[in-house]
Amino acid sequence: MLKDILYTGIGAAALLKEKVEEEIKKLEENGKIKTDDAKSFLESIEKKGKEEEDKVKEKIKEALREVMDELGIATKGDIEKLKEDLASKA
Repeated sequence: MLKDILYTGIGAAALLKEKVEEEIKKLEENGKIKTDDAKSFLESIEKKGKEEEDKVKEKIKEALREVMDELGIATKGDIEKLKEDLASKA
């Protein structure tokens, strides 16, 4: 379910990006916006999108960590530490 939500969000973002690029291209063709301004605008949108993607990924990671803590699920790091502890005692 989480994957579906994530993929839906990514798909929506990609579709929105395409639509914005199309509209910017139309404005550029009609002489209502300069090429440099269009490029700058698209770059700023892309940068903001990447920043937001990073924030969302971090929030998802935090939520998953909280769920794992609540359920008492061992992480890969926990298991590795346990293996090291057992190996050092042997």
